[in-house]
Amino acid sequence: MTEPTETPPALSLHDYLPYRLAVTSNQVSRVVARAYQARFGLTVWEWRVIALLGEAEPMTAQALSDIAAMDKVSVSRAVKSLVDRGQVVRAERAADRRSRDLRLTDPGRALYQEIMPVALSAEADLLGGLEAGEVATLVRLLDIVRGRAAELLTADAG
Repeated sequence: MTEPTETPPALSLHDYLPYRLAVTSNQVSRVVARAYQARFGLTVWEWRVIALLGEAEPMTAQALSDIAAMDKVSVSRAVKSLVDRGQVVRAERAADRRSRDLRLTDPGRALYQEIMPVALSAEADLLGGLEAGEVATLVRLLDIVRGRAAELLTADAG
């Protein structure tokens, strides 16, 4: 006599939260990228590096990767491109000569100042259909989900 097998629950990809978050992230990134790619010639990854360094520098490539949840290869390519274009400079760290601090150059800082209003305008366009309270709720919920994901990743690593 064979045991009845349980049928796994059906998965509707369109209702699956990780899928919906990924699709939403991709679409949002494309909308924002459209606002700065043609005008500034930056990739999504380069834009993120400039934005993060503009907020807090110096920072190592590893820190950029950790903060933005970007893979190391994408960070490395973006940093190399920005260094080659004179937007970012690498400086040896006194505490650890194996890693390098990254900083915006003066032209990189000027680019950061020029691109921020464009990025903020793209964000405002994205959120244009939401009330202020809805935006606050969205931000709060995304922070909770991201925090929980970080907890799970830390637990898996430990």
